[in-house]
Amino acid sequence: MVSAKRVAARAVYGSRYDSVPWAQRVYIRPGERAVRELQWRLKLRTSPVIPLDEYRSRVELGAIEEFIACHMCGESRQQPLHMPSRTKKDGTTAWSYRVVRCPSCGFLYRNPNILPERLGDLYSKNYSRFLTGDYAANRQRRYRQAMDAFHPVFAEGGGRRLLDFGCGAGYFLELAEQRGFDACGVDLSPDSVKEANERLTAATAHFGAPEEVPEIAAGGFDVVTLWSVLAHLPRPVEDFRKFRELLCPGGVLMILTVNAQSLLLKAYGSGWNGFTRNHLMFYSRETLPLLLRQAGFAGVAFAPFYGDTVEAGTTRLSPGHSRRLKRGVDSSDGGNMMRALAFADEKAIERWGDELSVHRVD
Repeated sequence: MVSAKRVAARAVYGSRYDSVPWAQRVYIRPGERAVRELQWRLKLRTSPVIPLDEYRSRVELGAIEEFIACHMCGESRQQPLHMPSRTKKDGTTAWSYRVVRCPSCGFLYRNPNILPERLGDLYSKNYSRFLTGDYAANRQRRYRQAMDAFHPVFAEGGGRRLLDFGCGAGYFLELAEQRGFDACGVDLSPDSVKEANERLTAATAHFGAPEEVPEIAAGGFDVVTLWSVLAHLPRPVEDFRKFRELLCPGGVLMILTVNAQSLLLKAYGSGWNGFTRNHLMFYSRETLPLLLRQAGFAGVAFAPFYGDTVEAGTTRLSPGHSRRLKRGVDSSDGGNMMRALAFADEKAIERWGDELSVHRVD
């Protein structure tokens, strides 16, 4: 069944953008970016800001949830914006939650959020089926594209130590060991860790948290990677301080996550594909530096995201569409995914930052 939004778009733009992936059309269709930005500003202007106590009185708390204030700036007031959900084939609700915005710093997060000690509940039952099913298709292509965006760091491992936090079924660790890194990973899904170790040759995946594995807790890593993990962390400041401690002097932290500044979020609201069942917090180029500063990092560099198939060349856009897409992503939000490289200290910036536009956060 064709949605009303698609029918409306076809009425306005005709069929000339049908060959463009849906995630890129908002950047290419004339005038749409301006309309979506206006739509977002209007939503922010008209959505009320309420005290946390009042918000608590309005919202039901789940068994594994807690109410929180903004982790980025401590602001307790809430601006409710979205209610993502998923409906089963039988018409019942598979999952739903509420997303609020911090009125002080603009951070988007799920509230109520998941209790940290219950986070494993989201990944304990056959999570590897998800990681190795449709989700896993072309994952290594996405990893390679991100590594290419920060080429000096990932071009050659050279025996440098790498930790993949939230390693899942080991698809990135497989690439890391092929490139010569001394690599290991950790994950909260036991079946995913088992599958990863069956796949890997030199790298090793561990079940649990970094502090629970002695060889990881000792630190000294040149690189830590978070592939689609950041949005899953209920205590990001604490976690990032641990990541900073695990890095050696000159070390870097690679992040791939959904982009809370994405034009697609502004266009589709609660229907945005970045709102998935297990996502807890949503970062942008404005709010990620706030997290990095609190954790003791020195700087961050961002790389734009134009879309997996576009960057791979499997979706061929016309020269005009390509220029419009690049111009739209570069001048607005950076794309629907956010790729970032965080530098542990000045030594890291000196070592890896020459070819990148580094924003200092300390």
